[in-house]
Amino acid sequence: MDFIDESKIYVQAGNGGNGCCSFRREKYVPKGGPDGGDGGKGGDVIIRASTGVHTLLDQRYHPHYKAERGQHGKGKNCTGRSGSDLVITVPVGTVVKNAETGEIVGDLVEEGQTLVIARGGAGGRGNARFATPTVQAPRYCEPGKPGEEGEFILELKLLADVGLVGFPNAGKSTLISRVSSARPKIADYPFTTLVPNLGVVRWKDRDFVMADIPGIIEGAHQGVGLGLRFLRHIERTRVILYIIDLSPDTGRDPKEEFTILRRELEAYSPELIEREQLVVLNKSDLKEARDKAPETLAFIEDKGYSCFVASAVSGEGIPEILDEILRTLYG
Repeated sequence: MDFIDESKIYVQAGNGGNGCCSFRREKYVPKGGPDGGDGGKGGDVIIRASTGVHTLLDQRYHPHYKAERGQHGKGKNCTGRSGSDLVITVPVGTVVKNAETGEIVGDLVEEGQTLVIARGGAGGRGNARFATPTVQAPRYCEPGKPGEEGEFILELKLLADVGLVGFPNAGKSTLISRVSSARPKIADYPFTTLVPNLGVVRWKDRDFVMADIPGIIEGAHQGVGLGLRFLRHIERTRVILYIIDLSPDTGRDPKEEFTILRRELEAYSPELIEREQLVVLNKSDLKEARDKAPETLAFIEDKGYSCFVASAVSGEGIPEILDEILRTLYG
């Protein structure tokens, strides 16, 4: 299934039913008076969050939604049936924005949470509603009110406790596949991961959710390499785990790599820098990486970060990292 994390939809709530203009007709009752019923209310358009949905794929390919209109009123004071509400099911973590203004309408972060984004129109009043002592036979009624309509942008932001941040091919997918049951695509070339992956990590009788997002490159906060789409998936994480590649293949200085990643997060959202942050110097199974490790470790620890030398391939250092994550999350 394709992972779609953004969609634009057009919604229209149901119109209200028209009121009825009717008069009572009954044997031996020559002037029965007005008995026109009211129209039914139009259906609302509601967005509901569900853990059973993981992508906005349906909304991408079916962007138009229209709720049922209310039925018209009838004689004998019969009110028209109200239109059924239309429910759009989206993943937990979906943000709803007004497409015209960009204003956030709602943020669905819990299972079953709902948001009414377009309200159905009220039903019109039948002529029985307008009868008075002086106007006993009104020959007019109200039309139903139109339902609300509009365009909205749906953005999915993953819900995770720990977010992995690093350059492409730094070993993030290898790490999450080692510590959880997640099985992302792993290969020896940049941007192997093109969609976020979630994995549930169980360690020492505690659980937490880890998110592996596609690699970040310099300029990501300005959209370079689809960076904006990727970065939004760590906005809700409680802990940010930097994965720094120590291998010589990158051609980058690990200290510079860490500085760039931190600068990109701060430029995207200063709040991210206030989160708990841990650093992993990955690929220590390589001799060249082990030679770089002491200098890079001292540089990062001098800046006040907890830093670990590890190998996602061999498992070296992984238990210490998981212990520190648990201490950070649960104290």
